[in-house]
Amino acid sequence: MAAETPPFSPVIALLTVAAIWDARLEHELRDLGLSTRKYALLAHVEATPGISFSELARRSQITVQSVHTAARSLAEAGFVVDANAHAGAASDLRVTPEGIRLLRAADARLAALDATFGGGAPTLTSALEGLHERPFEGSAASE
Repeated sequence: MAAETPPFSPVIALLTVAAIWDARLEHELRDLGLSTRKYALLAHVEATPGISFSELARRSQITVQSVHTAARSLAEAGFVVDANAHAGAASDLRVTPEGIRLLRAADARLAALDATFGGGAPTLTSALEGLHERPFEGSAASE
């Protein structure tokens, strides 16, 4: 007797699609010295100069410790600076000119992947765009 095919799950399908495209973006960013997480953090810092580690963690949905580790790596590479880098002071993270150049290179690679994805799945792209504009009410993302 053959196993019954499980019902379609849009959540599982979306997670699968997300994992595939996350891996593709990770591959595109690797030679720039970025991971998808570091790219996202760098983009958040550029969009909100002076952002704190705790706010960066909240927006990225990762721990403050993980943000500190990634930010330290980005700072050592010369892509971000903490204008208040002394004990007891709130952080003041900012992207350096080198970090901005890196972000533009990463943005171009993301745009190419977006074009590939959008060309292959225009209906899904439109649906995702609609979700971005109005997240689900009552979901953890909207809280």
